[in-house]
Amino acid sequence: MQICSFLPSATEILYALGMGESVSGVTFECDYPPEARQKAIIVDTLIHGDLTPQEIDEAVRRQVAAGGSLYFVDLPKLKAIHPDVVVTQDLCHVCAISESDLAKAISELPSRPHVISLTPHTLEQVLQSVETVGGAIGRQSEARDLIDGLRRRIERVRSNVRQVKPPRVLCLEWLSPLFQGGHWIPEMVAIAGGDALLATPGERSTNISWEQVLESDPEVVVVMPCGFHLEEAIAQYRNGCFPKDWMNVSAVRHRRVYAVDGTAYFSRPGPRLVTGLEILQAILRDGSFAELPSESVAKII
Repeated sequence: MQICSFLPSATEILYALGMGESVSGVTFECDYPPEARQKAIIVDTLIHGDLTPQEIDEAVRRQVAAGGSLYFVDLPKLKAIHPDVVVTQDLCHVCAISESDLAKAISELPSRPHVISLTPHTLEQVLQSVETVGGAIGRQSEARDLIDGLRRRIERVRSNVRQVKPPRVLCLEWLSPLFQGGHWIPEMVAIAGGDALLATPGERSTNISWEQVLESDPEVVVVMPCGFHLEEAIAQYRNGCFPKDWMNVSAVRHRRVYAVDGTAYFSRPGPRLVTGLEILQAILRDGSFAELPSESVAKII
């Protein structure tokens, strides 16, 4: 079976189900597990270079306003692979190739691969995505085992909540402009024992204002810029511009501002979201990060 994954989280799911050898094509962002970096890159982006969050946002807005796509398919490579299965998404066109662009590319193939489109908005739907992929590639048993293990870890976090009153938690998915963490992030915060501010479970990430942030007075702030790892998240915070009243926010006054590896554990709707859930619980407990993956979380202030 020849599989092309047009989504980093799908690549992670396929490897977790033991199908790594069948993955023949990936995207430029597919970096986990490390072996995925050796696969042919079929989907690339027009936005490259060492850009600031503001510059990336502006480039995305210009491209969308012009009716263009942020991503393109290397059609000759795709034809050479002759895929049996293609896994993609219709969740966020800023994060992955759109279904319309994919349909156009596939229409030029001599055969018609089976296309799996994943659109999870909640943690439960992420688990269902694992089941969907497993069913499509003949790995139903492996999918059930993986899901069962993830559910046990989720319930372990849920049962270990100790806070009597959930702390007010602000998850920042982008810093310039400000966006709160959407989709599954508010649910993850709630399971870990917190109250996700300025967010609705299952809904898309939305632009928020500094006025809203200051008024909500978060007790914990988690910086998790989409598409960036821990050191990059820390650097973005250090280089950020904050209003003068930022120092009066409860999370800042009590030194409870954290950075996490958003790319690995929060942005991608795959198995590692459960590790993100465990990271959130460690943050809310203000405890040790020793048992968590290295380079996954750090206290900024």
